[in-house]
Amino acid sequence: MPDRTYRVIQWMTGDVGQVGIRHFTENPVYDLVGVLVHSKDKVGRDAGDLAGIGPTGVIATDDAEAVAATDADCVFYTPVIMDVDTVCRLLRSGKNVVTTSGFFHPTAHFRDAGEQVRAACADGGASFHAAGIHPGYAGDVLPLTLARVASRVDKVEVWEVVNVLTDAPVDHIDWMGFGKDRDKFLSEPTILGLGVPFFAQSMQMIADGLGVHIDEVTADLQAATATEDIPHDEGVLPRGTVAAQHHTWSAMVDGAPLIVYHAIYLTAGPDQLDPPWDWGRTRYRIVIDGDPPTELTMHGLVAADGTMTHPGYTWTAMAAINAIPDVCDAPPGWLTHLDLGLVQPRGLVRR
Repeated sequence: MPDRTYRVIQWMTGDVGQVGIRHFTENPVYDLVGVLVHSKDKVGRDAGDLAGIGPTGVIATDDAEAVAATDADCVFYTPVIMDVDTVCRLLRSGKNVVTTSGFFHPTAHFRDAGEQVRAACADGGASFHAAGIHPGYAGDVLPLTLARVASRVDKVEVWEVVNVLTDAPVDHIDWMGFGKDRDKFLSEPTILGLGVPFFAQSMQMIADGLGVHIDEVTADLQAATATEDIPHDEGVLPRGTVAAQHHTWSAMVDGAPLIVYHAIYLTAGPDQLDPPWDWGRTRYRIVIDGDPPTELTMHGLVAADGTMTHPGYTWTAMAAINAIPDVCDAPPGWLTHLDLGLVQPRGLVRR
């Protein structure tokens, strides 16, 4: 049995929040004491019902004030976009906040909001920490971990490759711009492009860890079009429209790219794309060019029948959840990965 249990509130119940409900229910280190939802059709339902497990006895509500007033050690905050005022209110109430919504590491882009978070931590005697899969793990924790065995680092490159049709919700097709005219797609803002300030936080974490200064972050975008109609669960991507996208963001140090992120999202294989990109299966790949050249790849386990379910949402949730005890036990403040050091997950080994 654990030496201590942590009373946790699940704030929102999307794909990541559902992972939280299941884990807090199954892991004896945690006691799920409240669940906040946004959709009216979820109000009044058992949290277990929302997460696809048996009854938990915790009933979902959309009464944010009532949930915020619940006695708890930590709030697992999982909306897609963080509401800074809400997070600060939770921190001022004395509740620690662990989130997948940002902020992952201090940068100038989030200076004002970051100061609000720090002030709220001081007022409430609470701590704040953000994590996820990327940003928040694959693009910062893993590269720095890999750099520990290097003698020299000339460049760090991180690839995120996602097959949208097999390893992401179908709504990604529309909101990521698939099915658009190529020229229109390349000339307009993109969802991933709007996220660059968050990816830049991970770049800054690597730079801080390596003791260097980033001069600027540059961006490049390429797109491949479908050579034939590509069917999916909600329709068809028409031939000639965008069926794959490759974003490249480079953190420049002393005039050269030191940290380079590639975000590659696909809906088809090379035989259905122009140009015929062949990026392989969904995965994260970290390469350090230096002495010695070193590579690390992270992907879901391939089953005996050759199938693989990408565990992206579980990875996203658990990178944050496993830090909850360390965050709750730490002194108040905004705690980054560098502040926490090596997180020691608790309650994972269950007989």
